[in-house]
Amino acid sequence: MATPTTNLLKPIIDELLGEAAFLYIAKARKLREEKGVDVISFGVGQPDIPTFDYIVEAAIEALRDRFTGYTETAGIPELRRAIADYLNERYNAGVEEDEIIVTTGAKTAIFLAIASYIGIGDEIIVPEPSYPAYPEVARALGGRPVYVKLSWKGQDKGFYLDIEKIEQAITDRTKMIVINNPHNPTGTLFDKNQLDELMDIARRKRILVLSDEIYDNFVYGSKFHSVLEYPDWKDYVLYVNGFSKTYSMTGWRLGYLVVRREIAEKLKRLAVNIYSCPPSISQKAGAAALRGPQTDRDRMIGEFERRRDVIIEELRKVPGFEVAIPKGAFYVFPRVAKVLEKTNMTTEQFADHLLYSRGVVVLPGTVFPDKAGEGYLRLSYAVSVDRIKEGVARIKEEVEEILSKSK
Repeated sequence: MATPTTNLLKPIIDELLGEAAFLYIAKARKLREEKGVDVISFGVGQPDIPTFDYIVEAAIEALRDRFTGYTETAGIPELRRAIADYLNERYNAGVEEDEIIVTTGAKTAIFLAIASYIGIGDEIIVPEPSYPAYPEVARALGGRPVYVKLSWKGQDKGFYLDIEKIEQAITDRTKMIVINNPHNPTGTLFDKNQLDELMDIARRKRILVLSDEIYDNFVYGSKFHSVLEYPDWKDYVLYVNGFSKTYSMTGWRLGYLVVRREIAEKLKRLAVNIYSCPPSISQKAGAAALRGPQTDRDRMIGEFERRRDVIIEELRKVPGFEVAIPKGAFYVFPRVAKVLEKTNMTTEQFADHLLYSRGVVVLPGTVFPDKAGEGYLRLSYAVSVDRIKEGVARIKEEVEEILSKSK
């Protein structure tokens, strides 16, 4: 007999996607523990470099000072001032302290932003493939994600955001367009022309832009442009960022949402009913991260650019792989459709095959919403250069073996 714990569960909960990187963490751990396999993981989207010492010391000092209680829901003034100063110095954005809500990671900021505007039947446009949280939060709230596929322009040009297709997808139910810049999973950096066109649509159609710029410091060889650079951003933008990537603080759970003042006041009421306040110690650490020397951050990003160059060079040696050069984040999204055509494997089967035959974790592109990444793999190069070379060498050996058998 069904019980209330099963038969009263909302159907949408059964349908929500998880985040595949965490599933592959479990698969890799099991393989290591049960079979002793030396697993090389390109699956997890977090820096492998520990949180910088000066940030850790700030947290230790907060502990010694017994700064361990509840704080204001929107975050301590010290941190909100530091965030505002950072954004204003970088973008001349005119952000005020009371327009910032500090959250338990950027995911919570995404949830607050979407929950504020998306209800039953409302539509949110999501360029795909995409980070799963955007469409999944919308679906959980009764909204409908409308996917606009990024255009693949070949190995030389990579992925492109087709603004015309986005405008064509707008209906009278559209409330919001999501932009993740730099982009996960493709590593694409959307340029100023594309942002200009996107903001023009927002103005003409009276639509909000949810801009997730969590990878804003991981930019290589190009200039990054933020939506906060537009003088009227407060009328159209919900801005998300955090500390997880730039300061290697994934486990500290610290993000933030920037919105116009009257919206922030309302959202604080939602936030307090979800998580009360962000972790007090993490907030002290976050303030120190922004106020302190940025040499460790810059050194880490320089190392990631070196790794990017290495992984591109090595992946282009793999037969059948088409690899565009990512300009941001720390992911590469090679097209492997030519390899799959020679086998009877799906993208998921190919990723699993690499794990169990060669001990290499990659994410199949189909784990991203709407399976827009069919025929692609996502690799995070948040691993050392030596491990990148070893991991890609294993992939190359396996692909060569597969292709030789298919002749």
